[in-house]
Amino acid sequence: MRAVVQRVQRASVDVDGATVSSIGPGLLVLVGIHAEDTLEDAKWLAGKVLKVRCFENAEGKSWADDVCASTSPRQVLFVSQFTLHGSFAGGNKPDLHNAMPPGPAKALYDRFLEHARSAWPGGGDGKIHDGVFGASMAVSLVNDGPVTFVLDSRARKA
Repeated sequence: MRAVVQRVQRASVDVDGATVSSIGPGLLVLVGIHAEDTLEDAKWLAGKVLKVRCFENAEGKSWADDVCASTSPRQVLFVSQFTLHGSFAGGNKPDLHNAMPPGPAKALYDRFLEHARSAWPGGGDGKIHDGVFGASMAVSLVNDGPVTFVLDSRARKA
């Protein structure tokens, strides 16, 4: 699984002109599922996203807190994005064959979200949000920093 993690002041997802999810300060995370990803990839990535230390702590120290720090009102907005596994090997049209097909990808994405919620201290009630899997979404954000990281569960195995 691959994630593009962006620290944001706020972010939202609209579907058909209606806002389906929004957060204040926290992380916007675009999530792509590779055809060979497993539940272990989902667990690893969910845990890793929540542990990325990219926030200032209460004492003003940079790169000290993760999104779950108890002293903050931060949230996470996850957005499924199958194009994260696209490539351009032979031309200008993206090859998307490395992305998992929609049916199994939805099931694994749902498990990913469940793991993220359970990995948040205290259960993450109201802290974990997401878009609409498979929908055409308008994603808005105000990047904070900007701070952006790419995480890939496959890279941890190398």
